[in-house]
Amino acid sequence: MTLLLAHISDLHLDGTERSVERATRVMDHLRSLPRQVDAVLVTGDIADHGAESEYEEAARILTAPFPVLTCPGNHDKRAAYRRALLGEAPEDGPVNRVHHVAGSAILMCDASVPGRDDGRLDAATLEWIDGTLAALPGHTPAFIAFHQPPVEVHHPLPDNAMLQEPEELAALIAAHPQVVAVLTGHAHTAAATTFADRPLLVGPGVTWTLRLPWESDDPADRDQPPGLAFHILGDDRRLTTHYRVVI
Repeated sequence: MTLLLAHISDLHLDGTERSVERATRVMDHLRSLPRQVDAVLVTGDIADHGAESEYEEAARILTAPFPVLTCPGNHDKRAAYRRALLGEAPEDGPVNRVHHVAGSAILMCDASVPGRDDGRLDAATLEWIDGTLAALPGHTPAFIAFHQPPVEVHHPLPDNAMLQEPEELAALIAAHPQVVAVLTGHAHTAAATTFADRPLLVGPGVTWTLRLPWESDDPADRDQPPGLAFHILGDDRRLTTHYRVVI
């Protein structure tokens, strides 16, 4: 069974017309596709300040006829995220969820550390990932998604706020061959590399695009249109990614 995922990140909804328009443009585009995606992944920084009003706006914008799967980023606040976006009790613990989509398992993981820009998968989250993967039937492809990339993307801004202690996750992935890829956001740039011998695919930013050091000394390109990725997992378990901008 072919799996088609759309991947967006870093909406940074802050109540301004600009942020709402850009996020709405992307979701309108996805809803209008002639073939519906199996799910949309949103890898963090949904809100800019972590206010409940920002998550209420996100809940409205992200409403779709297909599943929309989210995880927190460093700008998100767990209690408000839970209450206003997920409709849950406003607890402060990590927000980890597994979703089963078109024969695949998608683990949306919380790597946020309250009060910090860098990330960490705490012991409870790593244990949850390990247990969730171990409980899957052996033939089930799995994706692990969270916010901060576990490797450098060669810009000091995201590289100074990476996932900390990535070797723990790498060891866990090595023990679970059904993991197809790791999906992240945070860097505001479409990027592809590897981690733990698996593809690491970074979703582009909706709010602005990162200029790399050889492109400009100003890192934030606010004139670029919002971006998204399409990840396609074929029957042969080969993963293909296409990056797009939404005009």
